[in-house]
Amino acid sequence: MNDWISAFVFFFAVIDPVGTLPVFIAVTARHAEWQKRKIALLAVMVAAVILLFFLVVGQYLLETIGVPLSAFQVAGGVVLFLFALSMIFGEGKPEQEVGIVKSGHETAIFPLAVPSIASPGAMLSAVVLTDNYRFDPIHQFRTATAMFAVLGVVLALLLTAQWIYRFIGDAGASIVSRVMGLILASVATTNVLVGIQQFFAI
Repeated sequence: MNDWISAFVFFFAVIDPVGTLPVFIAVTARHAEWQKRKIALLAVMVAAVILLFFLVVGQYLLETIGVPLSAFQVAGGVVLFLFALSMIFGEGKPEQEVGIVKSGHETAIFPLAVPSIASPGAMLSAVVLTDNYRFDPIHQFRTATAMFAVLGVVLALLLTAQWIYRFIGDAGASIVSRVMGLILASVATTNVLVGIQQFFAI
């Protein structure tokens, strides 16, 4: 159960459901309510397919091109750490991706499904948390259910986006994004340390 909770928190940090709310609201500002529900469903479904793809075949792709997972884990940890720093000190996820929306890319696929929900960090997490050499199929299945549980949270938040965002506002979304960034920085550091340890243990 602890492993499932850890995976859930990990995916919650990298996907950042609360940070997706401003993006969704900006994307759907001119749409009717039924269209907003359709866009939310489409965005989450596309993100789920992308993350499931990385969860199932991501490691095999790495092995095919000769990249050990330990090296990918270290590189990914560094990238995640830099991403976390940008969430903490720079523009948060909402500000960055609302800027993308305002540049004209107003679709459910971009920037909602990618990179807001299925972010690079989420794709990396799907690979690292299902390492075939560290985790058995049962553990990998639990990780997948944790990922889909977070996507369920994303869908629930998007379907109630107007009410929630009216309650927390820009400041609330920014605070949540920075707290998630701090958690993500800790997770990224752990990934780097574990990746280095595994690499020299080979």
